[in-house]
Amino acid sequence: MKVIFLKQVPNVAKKFDVKDVADGYALNHLFPQGLAEMASEKALARLEKLKATHEAELKIQIDLLAKNLESLQNVTIELNKKANEKGHLFDSIHKELLVEELAKQAHVTLLPEFIVLDKHIKEVGEHEVSVKIGDKTGSFKVVVNAL
Repeated sequence: MKVIFLKQVPNVAKKFDVKDVADGYALNHLFPQGLAEMASEKALARLEKLKATHEAELKIQIDLLAKNLESLQNVTIELNKKANEKGHLFDSIHKELLVEELAKQAHVTLLPEFIVLDKHIKEVGEHEVSVKIGDKTGSFKVVVNAL
């Protein structure tokens, strides 16, 4: 069955991809969770408009972020997480959490795909997190305190 993905599904497809998937997978998993819809003629036409709008918004956001990348240099995000005696966190810190905390603490809107994180942060301390937008790079600090 040919479907249009409305959201990113890890290891399957990205948002707005059109792919053939098994009927059962589409009917029992993708459609009920709102991850995809059937690829009809109307849906494909609507997809093209959505893609164009999304790309235009993304380009505007990338341009704004690239201009304000230098302001990230002085940003420090502070997180309080549960950790053991050795300083290892019980729950790792991932890109989505960093984006959320950047918005709350520094009032900076950023997409998770712009954050360069080799692996999740799993230890207490100060960490430098890189941000790459196009060919420009910047960074900000994350301070993780143990509860």
